[in-house]
Amino acid sequence: MSKITETAPKAADRIRASARELFYREGIRAVGVDEIVQKAGVTKPSLYRSFPSKDELAAAYLRDYDESFRESFEKPGGKSYSDPREHVLAYIRWLSKRAAADGYRGCGLSNATVEYPAREHPARQVADANKRAFRKRLRELAAAMGASKPDVLGDGLLLLIEGIYITGQQMPAGPAQSAPQAATALIEAFVKPV
Repeated sequence: MSKITETAPKAADRIRASARELFYREGIRAVGVDEIVQKAGVTKPSLYRSFPSKDELAAAYLRDYDESFRESFEKPGGKSYSDPREHVLAYIRWLSKRAAADGYRGCGLSNATVEYPAREHPARQVADANKRAFRKRLRELAAAMGASKPDVLGDGLLLLIEGIYITGQQMPAGPAQSAPQAATALIEAFVKPV
């Protein structure tokens, strides 16, 4: 009989997890490498063996965040929706509730665009790619709803969602809580009732 043993997470995985928590909570620029290695229980050489620079670690964090974001958007609350209108509204309802939760810091990708104004920065490139893909996805969903102007509706929904990310940080019980009603009105302005 063989004995099954659990292995401890690899140093790179611990570094990623620690960076994810710290970067989201504090902001990427505010967190130093020393804080990350201390939280991860590794040495600086371990960090630099896995990630050539803090900038590359920030980009890795945002790639992980992007993957998690896409999963959350495609299955809001863990559910799939075949109706594009209900899909978008379910995500906005889910996000509106999340925006009122303790520790909410908006979208890590949106936050990174503010922290890194230079578009050539590796973290900014990941964030920009996410925003372009998300805009395209919202426009596709608006077209699938039968919107008279799907690009305008998709962009309007993106603006509303980005507003939730920001106002949820400023006022948890504020405008983000009205987003589901605003999204419904916006959709109804572009989609004729069936």
